[in-house]
Amino acid sequence: MVVKEYLTYNQIHKLCQEAAPRILRDFRPQLIIAIGGGGYVPARILRSFLKQPGSPNIPIQAIGLSLYEELYTSANGTSCSVTSPSTTSGNLAPTIIERPGTVVTRTQWLDLNSLGDMQNLVGKRILIVDEVDDTRTTLQYAVQELEKDLETARQKLGGKGDPTVLSIFVLHNKQKQKKGCLPQGMLNDNRYMAARNVEDIWICYPWEATDIDEHDRLANQQQQKAKEGSKLITAGT
Repeated sequence: MVVKEYLTYNQIHKLCQEAAPRILRDFRPQLIIAIGGGGYVPARILRSFLKQPGSPNIPIQAIGLSLYEELYTSANGTSCSVTSPSTTSGNLAPTIIERPGTVVTRTQWLDLNSLGDMQNLVGKRILIVDEVDDTRTTLQYAVQELEKDLETARQKLGGKGDPTVLSIFVLHNKQKQKKGCLPQGMLNDNRYMAARNVEDIWICYPWEATDIDEHDRLANQQQQKAKEGSKLITAGT
């Protein structure tokens, strides 16, 4: 049975608020890059907490990377690609589920119209934001591609200037064997941060919900059960 955990916008907001002091202390980002679509909301919330008096808001750029593949699951349990839902059997409407794919697809990249030029990012401190570090494949791709583009821009400047420093923030890091990897220097320098380390569970974020009232009801129900379980443990000690 798949374990699902439902999170509310309020919980996401508090996770970002809790993480902001360390991000300011250790990362001091000059630009936020949100990986779409899960990184958009936490990136925007973070920006409010990272705003310093007398300083402008940290700009946010978005990149779109897709790793998950949609599948249709019919009533009898058979699955097919989202591109061919007609192969499901039976008259009942199929359920759409997602599973990790194997290839990262770039759907959107940095907006150079607003940045002016990639060279403007050379030597900057950049924070990459996503909602979850699952297999780490998407994060690896994002870091590698950004580093490649930034090094090309630095070479156009004659190889001058300080290196660009990339950091990562995710709401949740799933504690599982990763398929992707991050630069060892990033990990050694503590430039990777997860608000929470969690088991390999199915996390349901509020921006994915089509019925937010039902989503919040399930989230509140889970929270109430957790509180009751905590009371039972306390009473038994």
